[in-house]
Amino acid sequence: MKKGTGTSLLIGVAALGLLLSGCSDPGAATAAGESTHATGFNLDPEQHRTAAAPVQAAEKLLPKAVAADGKLSIAIVPGAAPLALFATDNKTVIGNEADIAVALAESLGLQAELVPVSWPDWPLGVESGKYEAAIINVTVTEERKKKFDFATYREDKLGFYVATDSKITEIKEPKDVAGLRIIVGSGTNQEKILLAWDKKNKSAGLAPVDFQYYDDEALGTIALNSGRADASFGPNATGAYKAITDGKTRLAGLVPGGWPDAANIAVTVKKGSGLAEASQAGINGLIESGLYQEILDKWSLGEEAIKTSELNPAGLKD
Repeated sequence: MKKGTGTSLLIGVAALGLLLSGCSDPGAATAAGESTHATGFNLDPEQHRTAAAPVQAAEKLLPKAVAADGKLSIAIVPGAAPLALFATDNKTVIGNEADIAVALAESLGLQAELVPVSWPDWPLGVESGKYEAAIINVTVTEERKKKFDFATYREDKLGFYVATDSKITEIKEPKDVAGLRIIVGSGTNQEKILLAWDKKNKSAGLAPVDFQYYDDEALGTIALNSGRADASFGPNATGAYKAITDGKTRLAGLVPGGWPDAANIAVTVKKGSGLAEASQAGINGLIESGLYQEILDKWSLGEEAIKTSELNPAGLKD
């Protein structure tokens, strides 16, 4: 472990790069999934999915080139539960992103063709047309909007998680982290937010945050569970899944991924392809039908639900 407030560009394990990029090792996610099968998450290859009805408004907006073969090729990155992970057969991709992808395709009157990829491969793959869309926890940024179009489907939220027996009841603003020992990923957006909070606290004469960085997620987990750290701060999606599966941590507070502004996770498509407009209509149809909320609740992501899909909203500034 190393301590300090450095801002190296290495992606910290506590964050797994999920807010702005990347995901954890697929093998590690699968192993974790196998050990949590009895906790309520269905990790079998055969997933129960309520079929989505075609959304007429979305079908009308679907580009003919996309509709031609009756399929929608969607890049997906397995590796981080509950977003996308391999099922117990170690080959079938399941998770929130997989369910959203299948439902979106059905809303467009198409069959989803999920294509597992590594994180570095999706930008060129979408831009070149190799994949028609990417549903991989991509946060909308102003820089990405130069090359891609977006249709939002989830809020980007960060979560403070503490041990279940912690005396910390709530973390919602800068003063709440004063003097705490907090695990955070180096070079991540959550570290940037925590640094800003810490700066504000110190200027107000409050105790500084003790930043803790771990290159091994397991060591960070041990530190939190043993009391050597007070809280961890990272993507809420992975934190919520872990809290439910191991029962050793609980949510203490949620922060917008673009604090102080909201941040959005979106279906990502080639700029000018017209698929973003169809995807927006499809997602809104899923929201109206109730299937959208059903999917998020299934993977314990109900806190990140949106009321309506937006097309190319304001993104994070890079």
